[in-house]
Amino acid sequence: MNLHFNQSLATNYKSEPQRIRVLSENWVANHSYCPNCSAEPLTEFANNQPVADFYCSNCNEQYELKSKKAKLSNIINDGAYDTMIERINSDNNPSFFFLTYSQALSVNNFLIIPKQFFKPDMIIKRKPLSATAKRAGWVGCNIDLRKVPESGKVFLVKNQQVIPRDNVTEQFQKTLFLRTQSIVSRGWTLDVLQCIDKLEANFSLNQVYVFADLLKLKYPNNNHIKDKIRQQLQLLRDKGFIEFISRGHYRKLS
Repeated sequence: MNLHFNQSLATNYKSEPQRIRVLSENWVANHSYCPNCSAEPLTEFANNQPVADFYCSNCNEQYELKSKKAKLSNIINDGAYDTMIERINSDNNPSFFFLTYSQALSVNNFLIIPKQFFKPDMIIKRKPLSATAKRAGWVGCNIDLRKVPESGKVFLVKNQQVIPRDNVTEQFQKTLFLRTQSIVSRGWTLDVLQCIDKLEANFSLNQVYVFADLLKLKYPNNNHIKDKIRQQLQLLRDKGFIEFISRGHYRKLS
């Protein structure tokens, strides 16, 4: 995988954002592949497609690309808040590619967050544009990547190192079961995964119970938080994220 942008494509563009858009989209189209089925190349949608930037002609997965210079940050700027919330709650929302690039215009990091990891609470509403702005009253949003469990960050390139394709597709496909869950059930699974991310490789049920008060704030109508935690741990065990060691003790699986 060549990590360098083809800079000759952008010599006629004076706008830096437009230049980067052309270079990064060209790089994905020519050097990437579908993380779900490993097919290549990805196909670009027509310009101004409202839903996504790329799709796989083999498995029909759709992807939107976000590019940024330098380091991958926890907060990513996105478009209209209402549109993003509507997409998250729909069946045809795309997964997101996040690409960071260097001063020399080569790829530092390239990862995908599969669509099943997006929840409304990770979309941050920005203040409306002022009355004097060209789009007065328009409300944008940011994506908070801190609310994504580590298993939902699938790197194709990490710190300029290309990740083996088999590893990428295995990690991507491991979480596809989340798509069959309801929004509420999926939220529970993702929240418990995030709790486990904060613990050591070997952990106890009591350590997960420490997060019960926090989960109660998110699910105030649920009066059986600890029962729900145990249910989710059993699900994650069955799906190969953790393993049962002994009564009340677990180990994370890579």
